[in-house]
Parts: sequence; C-alpha cells; structure tokens
Amino acid sequence: MYRIGVDLGGTNIAVGVVNEDLKIIGRGKVKTRCPRPAAEIFDDIAVAVEMAAKDAGISMDEVVSVGVGTPGSVNKNNGYIEFANNLGFDKVPAKEMLEERIGKTVYLDNDANCAALGEAIAGVGKGVGNFVAVTLGTGVGSGIIVNGKIVSGVNYAGGEMGHTVIMVNGKQCNCGRKGCWEQYASATALISQTKEAMLADKDSKMWQLVNGNVDAASGRTAFDAMRLGDETAKKVVDNYIYYVAVGVINIINTFQPEFVCIGGGISHEGETLLAPIRKYVENERYSVHSSIQCKIVAAELGNDAGIFGAALLDE
Repeated sequence: MYRIGVDLGGTNIAVGVVNEDLKIIGRGKVKTRCPRPAAEIFDDIAVAVEMAAKDAGISMDEVVSVGVGTPGSVNKNNGYIEFANNLGFDKVPAKEMLEERIGKTVYLDNDANCAALGEAIAGVGKGVGNFVAVTLGTGVGSGIIVNGKIVSGVNYAGGEMGHTVIMVNGKQCNCGRKGCWEQYASATALISQTKEAMLADKDSKMWQLVNGNVDAASGRTAFDAMRLGDETAKKVVDNYIYYVAVGVINIINTFQPEFVCIGGGISHEGETLLAPIRKYVENERYSVHSSIQCKIVAAELGNDAGIFGAALLDE
C-alpha cells in the first residue's frame, strides 16, 4: 500500500507517491497560480494526485491516504485551513473539499511542520529529539520539534517564526504585521532585493544573466553573479544571508535545538549560504559559553521533505 504527500506551495503544487520503504516512486506537479479561489486550487491538487499515481503505475485503490502540507494554520479538529496569508485562504474547509475531490482520507498540517516531520522520519532529523526545520520559499516556514513532537500551540497556529519581526516598522507583510522575517529572508524577498539592486546598477552582471529582463531574476541570480565577481550582487547576497541569520539566531536563542536545518530552493547554495550563517550565529548567539551548540545544516531531503512529511501524516 502507498501514501501520497502533497506539498502545497505559493508557487507549485508538488505531489509524491511514497512506498513502504520511504521512497518516492511517482510524482505530479502543477502551478499553484494563486491568488485564486481555494476550490480551483483543490481541483488542481486532485489532478496532481492523479498524475503522481499514474507516474507510479498504481491505482488510487492502492493508496491508503493523502496528506497535504499547506502554508498557514490548520485546525486538525475540523479540517479547516483557518488562515494562509500567502494563499489568501481564510477559514477554508479544506479536508472536506479535498476528500470530495480525491475520494480518499485526507490529512492536513502546516507545510513547514510537514517538512520537519519528513526530515525527522526520513532525513537529517532521524533520532534527533529537538530541532527546527526552516524552509526558504515563497514565504519562510518553520517546523519546530521539541522532545520528538511538533510544536503547534493550542490552536495549531504556533511555530510561525517567519512572522516574527526582525525590523520594527519594516516592510509590510501580508499577514498584517510590518517587518516580518519572511519579508527579508524568503526566496520572494531575495528576488525583490535582487531586482532593486539591478535597477540601481545598470552595469551589474546580473543583467547579463537574465538577458536584460529584470523580471526574469530568480533566487539564483545574485548568487550566480557574485561568483562572477559582481560587487552589487555580492552586496545583495551578503545582506540577504544576514537577514536569514538574524531569524536563525532568534530560533536558537528561543529553543536551543540540537540543530537547525535549512531547506527550500535557496538551500541548494549549500555552504555558500550556510558557512556565513554559522559565523553570524557564533558571534551573536546567547549560548556563547555553552559546551553544547546548535548545528546549522542543510535539509537532507531538499524540496521533498514536505512531500514525505505530508504523506506520513495521520490523526
């Protein structure tokens, strides 16, 4: 029998069929295309689920359950996505709507919680009781595991480190606050920072990498131009990494986990991203004199962490 995991992101809906050996044997992927009504997004989730089953060469009769990791707060008691600012969801009866479309039992949780669960079961967090998984994507997600259990709060809305403020009266966040970590450390924020720098420096090598089209800038553009010796790109990368580090230090000072693992597309930069974060942490952590220190590592499962965690959800 098989389980299907759905990672519902602000950009893509990624689906995987997971077998009993914790291997993904089939995949489906469609664009999220938000903001748009939840019903339309859920229609596409059902399509992507069917795509994944077909890719795996199995029938839906062989699927035990479908788990969905979604941005925002998920009320497990009633199956509602109560609030997801990046999707524009407000009190959406997601479990009921998805079960109607898919014809299987559907489990729901926050996407970053799913990523943390995936890493705990099948990735870098195996055997570790206390760690935090951070995902740098459309937003900044965080899944917090303390003593082997996900921290979700009394209302399942806990653990949203992306919506802690690192800049008082800073950039407006669509959660309603100003200066949220997400507004400075997400992949979306990095792309915005890259575009601003490009417009301020028309001689930057970043323009060459996007063929003169600023709208083609991605999360890789500044990193790639930095490697070509572009000083403007280096400033973008240095500032961005510091923004990421500020939030990571806040996490460490709050929870003192065994490690923080960083995932999402930006994590593919590896040590280019992680090494300077570690230096900032060493200089600014509260636990400067402790003999035991939190480690900063890349998520082992990469973008598949959320799929694994969602697939392995249960009551």
